[in-house]
Amino acid sequence: MKPVYAINGFLESGKTEFITFTLGQQYFQIRGKTLLIVCEEGENEYDPDLLRRSNTVMELIESEAEFTPAKMLELEKKHKPERIIIEYNGMWNYKNMSLPWHWKIEQQITIIDGSTFPMYYTNMRSLLAEMIRKSEMIIINRCDNVRDQLNSYKRNIKAVNASADVIFEDANGEIDEILEEDLPYDLQQETIPLDNQGYGIWYLDCMDHPERYKGKKLEFVAMVAKPDGVGADRFVPGRMAMTCCAEDMAFLGYICEYKDAASLRERDWVKVTATVSKEYWKDYNGEGPVLHAVSVEKAKAPKEEVISFS
Repeated sequence: MKPVYAINGFLESGKTEFITFTLGQQYFQIRGKTLLIVCEEGENEYDPDLLRRSNTVMELIESEAEFTPAKMLELEKKHKPERIIIEYNGMWNYKNMSLPWHWKIEQQITIIDGSTFPMYYTNMRSLLAEMIRKSEMIIINRCDNVRDQLNSYKRNIKAVNASADVIFEDANGEIDEILEEDLPYDLQQETIPLDNQGYGIWYLDCMDHPERYKGKKLEFVAMVAKPDGVGADRFVPGRMAMTCCAEDMAFLGYICEYKDAASLRERDWVKVTATVSKEYWKDYNGEGPVLHAVSVEKAKAPKEEVISFS
């Protein structure tokens, strides 16, 4: 079987940049020739030096009618490649693509320009759906000015292909943030319970998106910390976390207003029910998450006292 990697997307979505990046990576310096079949020419062109270094030959297919199994076999006999990359034309219906029987799609990736996604989703939805229906990975780039729309983008894509990995990128690379629908708890619950995993994700997400939690009520088990200068009616409930190794430990917690905080002892374990607000706090050097305790009860230490992000 001949392995095929299909990269699709509309014109100027970033397909050429993605393939160029891939060809230039050390992990792609593998034995044998690569046949790159390009089905449309955009503004960016492939660097001849890169093609030579990566042992890649490029062939241009200018029309959908020319993209036939017979033509593909002709190119295979001509170049004898070990693998094929197809940069498919976004205006050709992907479901009509026909390959020789022994060409096997190893991976299909769809590249989408985040700044133009709504236009294509509205006006060319059927073509877009065929691109993403069987894609293992969907990369939505150029998201710098559309971050507030990423949740809806992902919902639209998942409605067509629920199993696809959806990656968002801005000018600095992959956007490493949690979308609301990926949270391991339901923000619409009257009281949101946080287990070990939930606590760590909530702590990070609340830092980046405090507006999601404003007025929400949380319930979690935590260790009591009472830093110097915190005051008699405040404490910090939190958890020790290991981010990569046993030597890399940190205490993760937000300040909590509690009228009986003076009765708590350092390193006590407590079950906290609290609401979340966004307020000024000197240690934040500005506004940040502040908890207001509804109740604080003594609790047993959890079986796993340290949470992990690894």
